[in-house]
Amino acid sequence: MALRKNLFYALPICLFSVCSTFSQSDDKTTANPFLVPMNVPVDYAKVTAKDVDDYAKNTIAWTNEKIAAIKNEKTVTFDNVFGAMDDIKNKLGTTSNNCFMLYWVSTDAAIRDKGLAAYQQLNDLSTEIYSDKKIYNQLNTFKASAAYKALKDHKKQLVDDMIEGFQLSGVGLNEAQLVKYKALTKEINDLSSQYSTNMNSGGNVLILDDEGVLGLPEDFKNNYKLAERSYEIPIINATNETVMSTAVTENTRRSYFNMFYNRAADKNIAILDAMVKKRDELAKLMGYKTYAEYALVPKMAKTPANVWAFLNDLVSRSKDKAKADVAMLEKQKRTELSDPAAFLEPWDIAFYKNQIVKSQYNINNEELRDYFPMEQCLKGMMDIYQKLLGFEFRKVNNASVWHEEVELYEVFESGKLKGRFYLDLFPRENKETWFYGVNIVSGKGNEIPVSMLLGNFSRPTKTQPSLLTQKELKTLFHEFGHIMNMMSYHGEFSSQSESKADFTEAMSQIFENWISDYGIVSTFAKNYKTGATLPKETFDKLQQSKKVGSSLSAIQMLVRCLYDMNLYDKYNAASPVKTDDIWRNIDKQLGIMDFFPQGTHYQANWIHVNTHPVYMYGYLWSEVFALDMFTEFEKNGLKDTKTGVRYRELILANGTQKDILKAVEEFLGRPSDNKAYIKSLGL
Repeated sequence: MALRKNLFYALPICLFSVCSTFSQSDDKTTANPFLVPMNVPVDYAKVTAKDVDDYAKNTIAWTNEKIAAIKNEKTVTFDNVFGAMDDIKNKLGTTSNNCFMLYWVSTDAAIRDKGLAAYQQLNDLSTEIYSDKKIYNQLNTFKASAAYKALKDHKKQLVDDMIEGFQLSGVGLNEAQLVKYKALTKEINDLSSQYSTNMNSGGNVLILDDEGVLGLPEDFKNNYKLAERSYEIPIINATNETVMSTAVTENTRRSYFNMFYNRAADKNIAILDAMVKKRDELAKLMGYKTYAEYALVPKMAKTPANVWAFLNDLVSRSKDKAKADVAMLEKQKRTELSDPAAFLEPWDIAFYKNQIVKSQYNINNEELRDYFPMEQCLKGMMDIYQKLLGFEFRKVNNASVWHEEVELYEVFESGKLKGRFYLDLFPRENKETWFYGVNIVSGKGNEIPVSMLLGNFSRPTKTQPSLLTQKELKTLFHEFGHIMNMMSYHGEFSSQSESKADFTEAMSQIFENWISDYGIVSTFAKNYKTGATLPKETFDKLQQSKKVGSSLSAIQMLVRCLYDMNLYDKYNAASPVKTDDIWRNIDKQLGIMDFFPQGTHYQANWIHVNTHPVYMYGYLWSEVFALDMFTEFEKNGLKDTKTGVRYRELILANGTQKDILKAVEEFLGRPSDNKAYIKSLGL
C-alpha cells in the first residue's frame, strides 16, 4: 500500500505523498538538518523536536511569500502561476512528508508530537491556499488566454487538474460556506490524527499458558515466553498470521481475534462516527450527495454507481464458490473435533485453511519460512528489480537515520544517481503498525525522489533470523513495487508525480506475480539452516495450495470494499447506521458467514476508513490493470530488461502526465481488458 498524504487537491482525505523540486533551503549555513541543498540527504540522526518545528515555520514563511507573489502578478503566465504553484506544492509536500513520517517512526515522543503538529499546520495552510479565490482567479485568467489554448500534453493536463483541485477544495463557496469548509477540514484532519495515534499506541498483549500455545511454532513461543508455562503475545500485525493459522486451541484464536479487532475501539468508534458525519457534511456543503461521490471525482472510477456495479459483479461471480469454501472449512473443523455440530467461526478460517494445506498438499507454512529469511529475500528481490528495471542499488554505509535498524540505499541508472530509499522494516513501540511505501520527496526536474518502505515484518529472535511467511513475502514485493514507482518518476512537475488513486496499487500489484515463478523464487529461497534451495516439487504444491479457500478470501476483501462504500455512500445524517451494524447488514445480505461478529470492531483499527476513505475498491480495480499488464512479461520473460524498462518509463514514471488508459494501451500495444483478471478468479 502506498501511503500518500496529499496536501493539495485538498479533499480532506490526507493520502501520504507530496513532493519537492529545488533546494529545501536557501540558507546553506543553517544548522537545521532539514534545511539542506537539493539532493543532500537529511541528517535524521541529529533531528530534534525544535528542528521539526523550525523546519515547518521556515516552509510556511517561504510559502506565504510565494503565494503573495502569485496574487500580485499583473501578467499571468504558465510559469509564474502554475509553475510557481507546483513549486509551492513541492516544498510544502516534502516538509509535510518529513514531519508526518517522523510522527510515525521516531522513537522520540517530542519529535512525534512536533511532527504531527507541524503536519497539521501545513495541512491548514494548504486548505487556505486551495480555497483562495485570488489565486483561483489568476489560474482562470490564464486558462482564458490564448497561451492556454496553445498548451499541449502534460502542461495542459497540469492546468486542468490544478483548477479541478481548487474546485474540489471549496474555492467556489461563499464566505460563510468557506468558513464552514475550513472548519470541517481541520476537524476531520484532527480526528484522523487522533484515530492513528490511538491505533498505534495500544500495547495490548495476550497471556497464554501451555495449553493456549499448543500448535504455535517453538521459536515463536520461546520469543514470547515470560516464565515457565507463561507466554505474552503482543497483539500486532507481525504476530497475527502465526497465531491465527497455527494455534490449535480455539479459545486462543478467539481471544486473539477479539483483541486484535478491538484495538482502540474504546476511543476510535466515537472518533470514526464523528469523522464520517463531518465528511458527509463537507460533501453536502460542496454540492455532492455523498462523501463517496465527492471523493471519486478525481479517480478513474468517477462515480459511486461505477464502483457499486464493479463490486456487485465480483460478488455475484464469487459468492457461490465462497459458500463452498465455508462448507469445506466447516467440514474440516467438524472432522478434526469429531463434532458434527461444530460451526465455522471467523477466527477458524486461517487455521483450517492451514490444516487442509498441510494434509492435502503436504505444505507446512511455518516450516516453509525457513527458506525465506528476510535478508535473503530482500537481496533476491532487489537483484530482480535491478535486472528488470535497469536500476542499480547501493547501500549507504553509516547513513544518518532515525533508528539504528533503518537502512538507506541509493538508486543509480548508468552511473547516475536517480533516487534514495530508506528501509524501516520491523515493529517497535509507538511506530505505525501497517505496511507502506512512503513518499518523502517526489523528484521533479533535477531533484531526485526519496521514499521509505515502512514495514512490520516478523522480527529476528536470538535463535533465528526474521523468517517471512508467504503473505509477508507478497507484501515485501508489493510495497517495494511502490518504492520503484516513486524512484522512477522524473517529470517536470511535482503535481504530476502521483497516479490516480485507484490505479496506484496496480503498479505494485503486478510485481506480486514474480513470486509465483519458481525460476525467480529459487534464486533466493534457500533454507537458512542447510543452504538447500526450496525444492521445485514443494514450490509447485505451494502454488496449488493457494487455491484453498481462494473465493472466500476474495469475498473477505469484497466485504471490506462494501463496508467502505456503505460507510461513505449510504450515510444518512438523520438516522445513521451504527458502524458495527454495517458489518451485520453486509453479512446478512451476502449470506456466507458472520465475518466480524458482535463484540469486534475492525473499523476502530482499520487505517483505510480513516486516512483512505473510498479507497478499498481500488485494490480490486487496480488488479484488473496489473494482471493485464503482466501479460507482457509473461510473453517476453520475467527478467526481460527491455520490457521492464518500457514498463518503468511508460507506467511507473508516468504519474498523471499522460492519460493512464492511453499509457497502458501503449505498453500493451492494444486496449486494456479484464480477461487476465477474470481468468485469475478461476470462475
